Order: sequence, then structure tokens, then C-alpha cells
Amino acid sequence: MSTTLLVVQMLNGLQLGILLFLIAAGLTLVFGVMDFVNLAHGVQYMLGAYLAVLFWRLTGSFALALPLALVAAFAIGLALELAIFRRLYARDHLDQVLATFGLILILNDGVKALFGNAPLSLPMPEALSGAVRIMDGLSYPLYRLVLIAAGLAVAAGLALLVSRTRAGMLVRAGASDAAMVSALGVDIGRLFSLVFAFGAMLAAFAGAMAAPLLSVESGMGDNLLVLAFVVIVIGGIGSIRGAFVASLIVGLVDTLGRSFATDILKLAFSPSAANQAGPAIASMAIYILMAAILFVRPAGLFPASRSA
Repeated sequence: MSTTLLVVQMLNGLQLGILLFLIAAGLTLVFGVMDFVNLAHGVQYMLGAYLAVLFWRLTGSFALALPLALVAAFAIGLALELAIFRRLYARDHLDQVLATFGLILILNDGVKALFGNAPLSLPMPEALSGAVRIMDGLSYPLYRLVLIAAGLAVAAGLALLVSRTRAGMLVRAGASDAAMVSALGVDIGRLFSLVFAFGAMLAAFAGAMAAPLLSVESGMGDNLLVLAFVVIVIGGIGSIRGAFVASLIVGLVDTLGRSFATDILKLAFSPSAANQAGPAIASMAIYILMAAILFVRPAGLFPASRSA
């Protein structure tokens, strides 16, 4: 295990953690404030990537495509909340799961109908296409560092929004007791709509930023949605701080586990046994971590009742 490889994988884990946070932040607010299980949140990540490709084709500029994609994602999230999700708030969680799973199928097939079955690609922005020398023998892609920095900036801005503004106060109060907030005269329906649309925009931002690095295709957000649910359970439902800390932990554990689990096992087992067990253990690492954390802190690391 070389130092260079370790640093690269840690940066890759940090990048994955940032993407997970952008998805999980909106999901934890929707779940925490509305008590609404939205399996379709992952498709907002996918829509963000497709919208970025669409607006890049129209404008020829990633700098223009990104904000246009975010505005469109906010509008789509708001429309979905008003037309579909609002009708499900009073239903039980099973109905919510079934309805949002159906929406996943509809939207996944919808992008295939509009954009075709073939994966799409978004060119790397020319200004961000180089690499940055971090240490001797190690240069890391500039765009990936910008993605990490942008995610950290969003996390800082979101923390200030939630903790220092009246809107954030209402969100935190809604996560603790939505009925009381409504009784105090707050338009809870409007709050739900804005929280849902804002969460959709955050997930779309993750998809748009990831588009130059990954193939843009139907269903690309499904696997990340599973990781995002792990994040909000570990961090504490309704907690932005918890989502941020848990996202970084999950990103690093998942990336480092997949990279080094086999090599670590070879220290105690034969190479053949390590080669067989390593990938399996690496794929289970985050779930083992989740079980261990919940055994000690059943409400997660930073439950919303203590800290948003």
C-alpha cells in the first residue's frame, strides 16, 4: 500500500462523500420534516445530469448549463411535489414507498424515451480539465478538486441557512414537530413544497457535477440512493450536520474498503482466501458500520431533536 495510492483513494472517498451529502441533505430534510419516504429522490440526481447535458447542448457552456439545470430541477421538484407527493403525505409509509417506486420506473423510462437508451456524456469543462500537483509523484484532476470544494461550500452555506436564518429555524422546528409549527400559523404546505424542491435541486447539483466524470444514463441514481439512506440513518434523520459527517464517513469507508480490503486480509489469510473474501467484506463495510453505530446510538450520530 503506497502513500500515493492511499492519498488518491482518500480524495476519491471524499469526493464520493460530497456527492452523497448533496443527495442525502435534501433526503434527510424531506424525511425529517415531512416524515415522507421518497424512494424517487435518486432520480433527481439522474435528472440533474440529464439536464446538464441538455443545457450544455443548447448553450455550449458548462458554466451556463449548470445554473440552468439547477433552476429546471427546482421547478421539476416543485411540480412533482404539488402534483404527486402532496397527495401522499397523509398515507402510510408503504403507500409512499410503492408510489415513489412507481415514479422511479416512470422517470427512468421517460429519460430513455426523450434521450435514447445509449449513455450520454458531458465534456469536461476546458478550464477545469488539468491536474494539480499535490505531492511528489501525485497529480490529482482539477475538476475533482473543484467538485470537492463546491460541495464543501454548499455544505457550509446550507449549515448557515439552517442555523442562522428564519427559514432554517422553521425547517429545524418542522423536523422536530411539524404539527406544532403548523399550529403556530406557519403555512406548512408551502414549507413542505420549498423543502422538497430545494432537496431536489441539491440532488440535481450532485448529478450535474458528476456528469463530466460518469456516463449519464437511466437509473444512474439508484445505487447512490441506497447509500444516501445509509447516510441519513447513520447521521440522524432530519440532521444536516449528521448527513454531512455520515456522508464523509460512508464515502471514505466504502472507497478505502473496496481499494484495500483484499490487501489487508492478505496479512492474516492466504492470497486465495483474501481474494475471495475481500470484495464481499468491502461491499458490506458500510452496512456493518451502520449496524455498529446504531447499536451505540439508535437515533444516529446527530438526531434532529438535538442538532440540525
